[in-house]
Parts: sequence; C-alpha cells; structure tokens
Amino acid sequence: MAWYEKIIGDLSAKKQWREYRQRVRALPEPYRQTAAALERYLLNLGPTENTDGLIRMVSDLADLLEQAAAAQTPVRDLVGEDPVVFAEEFMANYGDGSWIGRERARLTRAIDEAARSQS
Repeated sequence: MAWYEKIIGDLSAKKQWREYRQRVRALPEPYRQTAAALERYLLNLGPTENTDGLIRMVSDLADLLEQAAAAQTPVRDLVGEDPVVFAEEFMANYGDGSWIGRERARLTRAIDEAARSQS
C-alpha cells in the first residue's frame, strides 16, 4: 500500500465510483433519471458499509441501464409497476450491509428468542 493510500484511502474504489458516475451521465433520458432515483434509494438503504459490495452494485446497475437503453426497453418494463420492489430485490443480491438490514435481522432474532422462550 502506498503512503498516500494510507492517508486518503483506497484509490481504486474512488476510481470505480467516478467511472460509474461517467457511465450514468452518458445514459440517455429517461434512463439517467431512473439511475439517479435508484442510486439515491440504494445509497440510503443498500450495503454502504461494504465498499466492494456498493461498487459492484452500482456497476451492475449501470450495466442494466446501459443494456436497457441499448435495447430501448421502456423504464416501466425494466423496474415494473413498483420501483421499491425492484430496488429491494436488486439490493438483496448484494448483501445486507446497511443499517436497515441489520435492524431487520435484529428484529427477527428478538422475535425468534421471544417465541422460543414462550415454548
């Protein structure tokens, strides 16, 4: 590891993030707008504590949107009628590194323990 990486962090992740942003900027509308909306949701609820997972997730999102744009797939055909369901299912492929994922797991464990103690 170079001395500057010790100070400012892993440069490859930053480079990959910039490449992702360039790919999104190159998308035609409405795919660019869709990418922005999905990115906002995914960054708030996705695996943001896992840099590798986050970069993989947004890169795959860019791949998906680039392919949809090339095939001229309507946005609604891509994300369906409920974009939240699409985003949640998409996120599920990248682990549960978010705060909401940890809270969901904590709730499930607590209820399981309560049910076991009742038996």
